[in-house]
Amino acid sequence: MTVEPVRQPLRIAVLISGGGSNLQALMDGCASGLIPGQIVLVISNNPDAFGLERAKKQQIPTQVIDHRRFAVRASFDQVLAHALDEAGAELICLAGFMRVLTADFVHYYAGRLINIHPALLPAFPGIHVQRQAIEAGVRFSGATVHFVVPEVDAGPIIIQAVVPVLADDTHESLAARILRQEHRIYPLAVRWFAQGRLRLEQNRVHLLESEEDGELALIHPMG
Repeated sequence: MTVEPVRQPLRIAVLISGGGSNLQALMDGCASGLIPGQIVLVISNNPDAFGLERAKKQQIPTQVIDHRRFAVRASFDQVLAHALDEAGAELICLAGFMRVLTADFVHYYAGRLINIHPALLPAFPGIHVQRQAIEAGVRFSGATVHFVVPEVDAGPIIIQAVVPVLADDTHESLAARILRQEHRIYPLAVRWFAQGRLRLEQNRVHLLESEEDGELALIHPMG
């Protein structure tokens, strides 16, 4: 299927649990015009997430939905979905959101729920991925933006960026190198979604071409 263009600007909600650096990249993308959209709501399951302060500084509405208040995961997801629907969110971006969403929630937002993961999926899903990459001895790692499916970190891939794994890397230094690329590719993925240029076919994402892209197919690892 093709993700059809929505009315502009695209209404975006961002879910966070921590510092919100990818949220900042998306806010910057909207402010610069790279993303033809507007972040209408930022939700965190963590009341102490610094990303909430980032959003408030830009006068973006925020909401805390503390998962610890819910006995079952489905109840948390129902409240989360209500908040997203009330805000009129057309695209939901997971940006360091450290909760596994229920299958019902994922199916409800199918095709408009995306995530960024600090590894080259399908390699190294889950957590502690930089440590996994170093221990596995891989020479390259990176970041992936993908559509969310019920299986964790297994959805159709929209865009990836590659970085080298250096001989003296720690998981912190590798994470920092990957994070710089996350900040580049997440706004691009959201831009393409807003432009209706993503086509899903049998678990694969095809990007409809545009002259403005130039050589974006190659994301330089040291850029």
